[in-house]
Amino acid sequence: MGDPSSDLRRAFQAALDATDPERSIVPFLPALPDGRLLVVGAGKAAAAMARAVETHYPASSRLEGVVITRYGHGLPTSRIEVLEASHPVPDEAGVRATERVLELVASAGPDDHVLCLISGGGSALLTAPDGLSLGELRELTTALLRSGADIHEMNCVRKHLSLVKGGRLALAAAPAAVTALLLSDVVGDDPAVIASGPTAADASSYADALEVLERYRIDAPAARSVLAAGARGEREETPRPGDPLLARVRNHVVASNQTALEAAARVLAEAGWRPHVLSSTVTGEAREAASVHAALVRQVVEHGQPFERPCALLSGGETTVTVRGDGRGGRNGEFGLALALALPPDAPVWLLVADSDGIDGSEDNAGALLDPERLARLDRPAARAALERNDSYGVLAAVDGLLVTGPTRTNVNDVRIVLVG
Repeated sequence: MGDPSSDLRRAFQAALDATDPERSIVPFLPALPDGRLLVVGAGKAAAAMARAVETHYPASSRLEGVVITRYGHGLPTSRIEVLEASHPVPDEAGVRATERVLELVASAGPDDHVLCLISGGGSALLTAPDGLSLGELRELTTALLRSGADIHEMNCVRKHLSLVKGGRLALAAAPAAVTALLLSDVVGDDPAVIASGPTAADASSYADALEVLERYRIDAPAARSVLAAGARGEREETPRPGDPLLARVRNHVVASNQTALEAAARVLAEAGWRPHVLSSTVTGEAREAASVHAALVRQVVEHGQPFERPCALLSGGETTVTVRGDGRGGRNGEFGLALALALPPDAPVWLLVADSDGIDGSEDNAGALLDPERLARLDRPAARAALERNDSYGVLAAVDGLLVTGPTRTNVNDVRIVLVG
């Protein structure tokens, strides 16, 4: 084996490469139609997906489009316009960009083909509030992000307060054929959940969305009013599975968290580690998931069970953080710090915990990168106090444990790798 920290970085890069849009979407691109190919989309990977589309089709093809990505995640394109907007809380730029998307798909005729490029982050970027103002939607989004609700619950709410989510983008494109290529950042890879399912039928209801607000005690009067009206049958539900208006819609998940974990595992195996993919569906509170991972690591270190050292433990999915403090840091920083504190200071452990999009929540780091030297340097009493304030960022920065990648322009949930030497 070489340098474990280098092995971690190479494995993470392999995970990103395997889910790079320019590699993953090409096999799913449709043939050119008799009419126009109209390209729309939203998400943190939307610009990279758009560039892959432009590269694939001849310059002479009747192709035009507009996609929306997060500020700083754009790329130069020639035929598909890339617009930038706010994430994770929507803004006016997102509203204007979404209006452009809806105008384009509304122009589609039966001989046209609408190609939708969807990736994680699309829920915030594809913004068309229905029944409430942008300000009210922003307040609701912030409350949901702080509540501890998982992405399925959050997107259930957002689908029922939007003119474009929950299959409504596909409805707007009728009678044109629609192909949606989805880079999955949700556990289960359900097209109805990825970016709030703008091209997928939706089995959830207004009543389900209202129940989420009740469960997490979210005070959002405007949203509650809209959802309650829908639950009473006063508003039209999102299109259901089997809706004939969606008959010409095809959704394809082109890459997922499992894709990333398998690629990382191959690199680690080549480096001499015994890789074990634990799960690509880890959810729940970040610090609780970290506690479970730490228990497994201790069992390996102390008893050689259930895996023989040296080994690599990989997991993915998307944890949550119920924000109770005023600190800085996302779910991956919180997971990494909680895992470190649950291990002995002298544990022979190297760990990388990162969001595949390069942004851990709203900070400038992707997550955490720690080794035995950094683990030993942690001021553990101060770190535990910081964790209670949700302030992982400052603690990790103090030991040079932040992983900073910049925008990766892919997005397939979190990648967690623990090396046990």
